[in-house]
Amino acid sequence: GFFKFVGRIIGKAIFDGQLLDAYFTRSFYKHMLGIKPSYHDLEALDPDYYKSLVWILENDITDVLDLRMTAEHDEFGQTRVVELVPDGAQIVVNNANKTQYVQLMTELRLTKDIEPQISAFMKGFNELISKEDLSIFNELELELLMSGMPDIDVRDLKANIEYSGYTASSPQITWFWKFVSQLEKEDLAQMIMFVTGTSKIPLEGFSALQGMNGVQKFQIHRVAGDSNRLPTAHTCFNQLDIPEYSSYEKFHERFMTAIREGSEGFGFG
Repeated sequence: GFFKFVGRIIGKAIFDGQLLDAYFTRSFYKHMLGIKPSYHDLEALDPDYYKSLVWILENDITDVLDLRMTAEHDEFGQTRVVELVPDGAQIVVNNANKTQYVQLMTELRLTKDIEPQISAFMKGFNELISKEDLSIFNELELELLMSGMPDIDVRDLKANIEYSGYTASSPQITWFWKFVSQLEKEDLAQMIMFVTGTSKIPLEGFSALQGMNGVQKFQIHRVAGDSNRLPTAHTCFNQLDIPEYSSYEKFHERFMTAIREGSEGFGFG
């Protein structure tokens, strides 16, 4: 009953146009929209586990890992092994089926483990707001709809930023600040969400920005070499990875694609 009640409260607030000082995980906004979370959404919740999945996907695991199509599942404080597929305990994870393994683990961690709570929340929420009403939004826009447009002080951000591999005078950093200064308010909010995972700015400003392990300033890391890749983000560390784009035009186009469409923050556009 509690989660259904919370769903009703959130739905009523949106219905009445009331802003909420409440922020959810990226994966939960996706559940509200009926979008399937991806393994990238695990990074904000468990960066070490996320890294292990990325390693599995990017490396040859033949004779390296002894994994089966199973997972440890916590149920009321009791840990038990569940099979991800029928007879999963007999199926070895290998290069051929590792993508399926990652997908199934993601589904277990981000959906099945909390399915009753999600279902109850959505039942209450959908009494006031239908799925069709939200279909025009992505998960970033839904957060702004619920919690409002933040006031972002770009000078404060500039005073509380760390560079790795770049300096304040690097062309790509000069372009970054030019790009940021020209953004509309909503795009600026989406850029902050792209990097930090939320539009919420601490009352004390960017000097108090929180990461996975406490206060963690906004960081820009250099990715060596020009590239057609989009900028990437690691929200648990408030980290933005920028390739050495060869021109401002390319920088601008890749960044706009990333913050407006590539809300995962990974891969090619």
